[in-house]
Amino acid sequence: MKRLILATLIALCSSCTVQRINKSITKSDIFDKGHLGFMLVDPAKDKVLVEINADKYFIPASNTKLFTFYTSYILLGDSLVNGLNYLEKGDSLIFWGTGDPSLLHPDLKNTKAIDFLKRQDKKLYLLDNFDQVDAFGPGWSWDWYNAYYATERAAFPVYGDIVRFAKAEGDSTFSVYPPRFEPALEVVEPEGKSSSSFRRNHLENKFNYFVTSEATPKRFETDIPFITSADLAAQMLTEEVGKEIRVINNPKYLNEEPIKLKTAPADSIYSQMMKISDNFLAEQLLLLVSDQLNNKLSTADAIAYSKENLLDDLPDEPIWVDGSGLSSKNMFTPRSIIALLGKIRTEVPFDKIKAYFPAGGESGTIKSWYAADPGEPPYIYAKTGTLSMSNALSGYLLTKSGKTLHFACLMNNYAIPSSQLKTELNKVLHSIHDNY
Repeated sequence: MKRLILATLIALCSSCTVQRINKSITKSDIFDKGHLGFMLVDPAKDKVLVEINADKYFIPASNTKLFTFYTSYILLGDSLVNGLNYLEKGDSLIFWGTGDPSLLHPDLKNTKAIDFLKRQDKKLYLLDNFDQVDAFGPGWSWDWYNAYYATERAAFPVYGDIVRFAKAEGDSTFSVYPPRFEPALEVVEPEGKSSSSFRRNHLENKFNYFVTSEATPKRFETDIPFITSADLAAQMLTEEVGKEIRVINNPKYLNEEPIKLKTAPADSIYSQMMKISDNFLAEQLLLLVSDQLNNKLSTADAIAYSKENLLDDLPDEPIWVDGSGLSSKNMFTPRSIIALLGKIRTEVPFDKIKAYFPAGGESGTIKSWYAADPGEPPYIYAKTGTLSMSNALSGYLLTKSGKTLHFACLMNNYAIPSSQLKTELNKVLHSIHDNY
């Protein structure tokens, strides 16, 4: 009898907690200013705790990367990715891109393909398959061309398809990586400009450094995309390899079964993509998936395969068009994201989830948000999402009682600063952490 009474009291207490959580969201003056979808699940009990507009579609922004991550992890694994495809034809080696973003990337620093090409005693030919990949995704804005978050997608990226301008503390001048772009940089002193900045010309790889008479920052790091092509990739590879690499355009070779060179660890790509919400890496991962499936580079093919074979059991069909979430054409429901979080938990060890996902108050895009109490470890491991019309946070919440809950929060069409939404959501999540 005592056990029954205790179980009843615990159930009543839990019910009261859930009611308070629900009220903190539905009665919030902040959340009431736009459209919010929220779902909270206790997977151990297979129980939905809170469900607000969970069946409605929302623009997810970078929550899209949850779908990209899951698809990539299942199909590419966590070992080395395919860095390039090649065929040996007599005295010639013909190779082409798989979408691998790691080659000479300033952060990933992978040189496996360069080392491979240096060892060859054959004539080297880069097969042009760049026309398989559109530089921008569906619904991306043309005027994002100068922003790192919209770095051009490519069949064969080199240097991450960006120029990095960086100045370390104490240095008298800044560096340019790769150095080959130094001659393309012009320093100008514009009138009426209050701060220094870098900008590329819209349709050519020429860069301006707008520097004012004010003191330049003690340190900075700025990544600006460059316009890529098969010819430019071949030039850059020639410089790095020290051998002439010519471009050929012969589609018949693309129909042959190539040998695949393993290069970068997928783990390092997943971690950077998820933690800092790297759009370029997300887009290139779907190209790597497509190459793995059919030796062709197609974001649409990768998404179609995933929807049909990996995500066919979601409650609502994902409306999914790119890898990064830059497109406002992407739309998902909170309950489908919850289902995806459950699939990730099933397939990915939780230690790896902690290594890949941003941690509240500690790392990535939520380093400054959702912190645990002083002296306690992070209790939020979640993916953010931010566009001008969309904010999102979805992932895993660890409670003080030892539970791991799954949550999805999608917020659209708020005309208030995102910091207000984050502050309000922080109150909700911290209360769940403390009380459930």
